[in-house]
Amino acid sequence: MNRIRPLDHLILILGTLFMVMPVVVAIMTSTHTAVEIHTGGLQLLPGDDGYDTYQTVLTRQGGFTGQVTGARMVMNSLILGLGFAVGKIVLSMAAAYALVYFRFRFATLMFWVIFTTLLLPLEVRIMPSYQVMSSLGLLNSYTGLIVPLLASATGTFYFRQFFKSIPDELLEAARIDGAGPVKFFIDVILPLSKTMMAAIFIIMFVYGWNQYLWPMLMTTDERFFTLMRGIKQILQVWVGSQIPDYNEAFALAVLALLPPVLVVVVFQRWFIKGLTESDK
Repeated sequence: MNRIRPLDHLILILGTLFMVMPVVVAIMTSTHTAVEIHTGGLQLLPGDDGYDTYQTVLTRQGGFTGQVTGARMVMNSLILGLGFAVGKIVLSMAAAYALVYFRFRFATLMFWVIFTTLLLPLEVRIMPSYQVMSSLGLLNSYTGLIVPLLASATGTFYFRQFFKSIPDELLEAARIDGAGPVKFFIDVILPLSKTMMAAIFIIMFVYGWNQYLWPMLMTTDERFFTLMRGIKQILQVWVGSQIPDYNEAFALAVLALLPPVLVVVVFQRWFIKGLTESDK
């Protein structure tokens, strides 16, 4: 076994470097000017333009209206990610709670009907969803960005599996104490579900934060542009001798990386514990 450990460590180190190097290259490249990047390509060493670049992307007003900033796009992405994650947890917990603890006909059939929606990704239902949001006047709004994304079975599946692992004795004890469905949910289910909620929050926040196609269709007002759209807008600029601001695009990419990384770092223990507990 001792002969194998150095090889294991080497493989892990190489794998880590393989995953981290693109991030390092993006950070280093973002500290150079657009001209240096255009002429010299990706950079492995830091430049002298880092502070000015990040200050520019966060505070400079730009776009067609001259009013949108990087900080505004970061806020929009945060609202989308947080709203999607929290809404997903609320709806998924409510649906899973009803399927597990309320005895009614065809509950299992209803669950599998919900589960089959996993076979319908956003790209399949995007045009009907867009038409509904347009008819309701929810284009260029946070509601229109968040609500259509909440309809999927991922969270319901995980919470259902977790609720089924909770001993029935807790339900019987709550009934003996006179607790109704709402009190049982608040006093028993919610405290036990903290780790699972953290796990689902990470998955859904990252999914919502990285959305590009749906915000691109839903938003024509620059005040609602997300960070992913901002990066694309920068790279689309190529007029005459003007070159895209590659440094600003890389800076926005680094900023787009930070919130998901922070969420994973903060909740990683709960994330692992929540996923393992759901398998019991």
